[in-house]
Amino acid sequence: MQLFHSECPLIWGELDLPLLGISSDWFGNKISPPVGFSLAADPVNLWFVTTRQSHASLHPDSISGEFRERLWDYDVAELFIADPQTGEYIEFNLAANVAWWAAKFSSPRMASVQQPHFEKAIESFHDSDPESWLAAICVPLDFLVRHISFGHQSTANVTFILHSPRQTFQSAHKLSPPTPDFHLPNEFPKLIHSKLPAN
Repeated sequence: MQLFHSECPLIWGELDLPLLGISSDWFGNKISPPVGFSLAADPVNLWFVTTRQSHASLHPDSISGEFRERLWDYDVAELFIADPQTGEYIEFNLAANVAWWAAKFSSPRMASVQQPHFEKAIESFHDSDPESWLAAICVPLDFLVRHISFGHQSTANVTFILHSPRQTFQSAHKLSPPTPDFHLPNEFPKLIHSKLPAN
């Protein structure tokens, strides 16, 4: 999983990040248009940017920039970051209108008793075009270090749920189960750290 590093602060509206794409679902069926995403770190924050040139089905109670449970019942992008030493991981959900949800897990699908104060940490940004999807969250690196020992040993995966209510499931990294299951931290790939290409 590629993580680009910028020596300068990244600013929404001025982002110029390489995009990685997912063009097929869990079962290998082509999705059109594909989804794109990027992971980038500047000196302060980790950025998760998502895009698709298509309308998204939004949770009817979701509000732009606010926490909302069960975003996964509708179209959503998901970022998983794990600490392979402990098996703990954090899941971030991001809708096209930047409604978001997050939780820390002590093991697969087992939510940690003590949850981080995500509301104080997460900033969100989006393009308001209703016919396309361009959304991002940024999370302070020190928050991730504190709660998930974020660093060069970290593993991660990016996934999407699309086409709700007839949902399809997309994973950047191929996971082993025959049916969709994103909560497999032992199968997440290590982050590959590289410098952001110069303009």
